[in-house]
Amino acid sequence: MQKTAELWGLNAKIDALCRETSRPYFDIETSRPGDAWQTSTRFFVFDHGAIVDRLADRPMLTRLAQGFRSAAAVVLEGGAFGYFRHAWRFGLFFIFPFLLVALALALSLALATYPLWLGIGLWQLPIGIALGYLFFVKLFIPWSERFHTLHLFSDWEMAVAVSRLDDTMVNDWIEFAAQSARQAFELDADEYVVSSHSMGSSMAAHTIGLLLEREPSLLDGKRVVFVTLGGATLQCALLRSATALRARVGAIAYAKNITWFEVQCLTDVISFYKSPVTGLTGHPEAPQPRLVFIRLRNMLSAERYRKIKLDFLRVHRQYVLASDRRTNFDFGLMTAGPLPAQYMERVPGDWPPEDELPVSAGDAGTNKT
Repeated sequence: MQKTAELWGLNAKIDALCRETSRPYFDIETSRPGDAWQTSTRFFVFDHGAIVDRLADRPMLTRLAQGFRSAAAVVLEGGAFGYFRHAWRFGLFFIFPFLLVALALALSLALATYPLWLGIGLWQLPIGIALGYLFFVKLFIPWSERFHTLHLFSDWEMAVAVSRLDDTMVNDWIEFAAQSARQAFELDADEYVVSSHSMGSSMAAHTIGLLLEREPSLLDGKRVVFVTLGGATLQCALLRSATALRARVGAIAYAKNITWFEVQCLTDVISFYKSPVTGLTGHPEAPQPRLVFIRLRNMLSAERYRKIKLDFLRVHRQYVLASDRRTNFDFGLMTAGPLPAQYMERVPGDWPPEDELPVSAGDAGTNKT
């Protein structure tokens, strides 16, 4: 946010994270020297890190076995077919960690059994087993962490759990998130921005969709903007078991007072670039989220872009990180800037338009949640 303020010539005051309530939050105030307006934002953090930590805090063999089991579930439930049909690069992202580990296991097995296929003395079999173990555990696993391989195994476990809703911890998280979001919607605000990234988009769809299922009129009279960053909702929604998720996507799409737009980037392989989210989730008549396209080359300095452009996971995270240049999208500006968040989806070019910034005392105060 500080970098955003410097880039756009704003003053920004960011308070410390408050954990005194059920849902952590921090407050942001932005203004601009010489202008009368001020924007106050309360930023609630819906973090599912505890679920990820639980999956990561297990023996390596368990993580590998459960990861391959989840991959099989994705294939059997039609997810893999959908990935390659609608976003072939995401399909490659899906199979990458499993092919990499499968290849490493095959090499480890070859090392472990070299006395057998070389036809030499079986007394060397313990040596081969030791070599296979050392290659996989001491060489491959540390090397593969540069690709976050085991994290991706856990990510696909979570994707299956979010689709099936058969994991108590995931279900409890969604329920608690829905309760917390309802409390946030009770606050007085000019605009409510629900922003999510990657796997978080499926969690956000579950959360807001669940609220709409229970209280269809909850958001009446409110300006709500639902922003999905990275276009990965279909990671879970394309699985056959994700019936609840698809229904909740439809509830959000049909909600008249929710503006939904999705920010995508061509060079982000972990996204369903230009795919119709509502149509592919069984709601062809529902409004399709407006697609906003960004180019990292235009957002970042040449040096910074050169450093990250080949790291697909780092590229995927850029949506929620600071920019070096003014472009049509800035996460900090969207969540705590002076104009409604939906300007990001309808104003092309340099943002914000100078002639539409609030400058009079009559519109000097804006509250966001």
